[in-house]
Amino acid sequence: AEVSCWYKYLLFSYNIVFWLAGVVFLGVGLWAWSEKGVLSDLTKVTRLHGIDPVVLVLMVGVVMFTLGFAGCVGALRENICLLKFFCGAIVLIFFLELAVAVLAFLFQDWVRDRFREFFESNIRSYRDDIDLQNLIDSLQKANQCCGAYGPEDWDLNVYFNCSGASYSREKCGVPFSCCVPDPAQKVVNTQCGYDVRIQLKSKWDEFIFTKGCIQALEGWLPRNIYIVAGVFIAISLLQIFGIFLARTLISDIEAVKAGHYF
Repeated sequence: AEVSCWYKYLLFSYNIVFWLAGVVFLGVGLWAWSEKGVLSDLTKVTRLHGIDPVVLVLMVGVVMFTLGFAGCVGALRENICLLKFFCGAIVLIFFLELAVAVLAFLFQDWVRDRFREFFESNIRSYRDDIDLQNLIDSLQKANQCCGAYGPEDWDLNVYFNCSGASYSREKCGVPFSCCVPDPAQKVVNTQCGYDVRIQLKSKWDEFIFTKGCIQALEGWLPRNIYIVAGVFIAISLLQIFGIFLARTLISDIEAVKAGHYF
């Protein structure tokens, strides 16, 4: 028995992509944190009540870097411990993804409530972090929506709140990403949402999107179910392929080691 070079170097090539991608994610995340001054003051992370998108980038980077490194070294050095760690981690991630998909389908109301709480929490922190701000703006522009269930949700933010105690210029307004785009304007008007909610509700839809982002996403999913399913299947097949390569290489190494005892 001998270790197959095909499986060995195919698994190495498979993992080198993930390892390099993990390095890129980590580099981008650390660069973004350095630009925001987080690396010099880590308490800025705990002060943010919403989610910092850079944290997600760093988490993905750490996972991809660790798994890619374990797979690369395990394949090249024919190290069974690293290969089993890589294989077990991929299997765990695969079943976690499957469980999340099934639970999200079975408990749609619970998922909707959690997403509402998540969105409202990030609305409160909209001006606290530039990356979070860009994420919400991108989501609202892409789905032509405003707030979780409507523009009134922006009362949760201290800058857009309509209460008499607020002295913000953005009082009773919405972010520019809520505005209905004007085809004649080539430059984005970042003040288009000022004072919009002072007007009668019947006139809001002339200037801003009045549909909430939760309803927009619920409408988007059925229209793009084949794309979502295709992406999920493609990711699953890649993971299964990695598991197959790792298990095959482990079997080859164990067979060679067993042959040495005779």
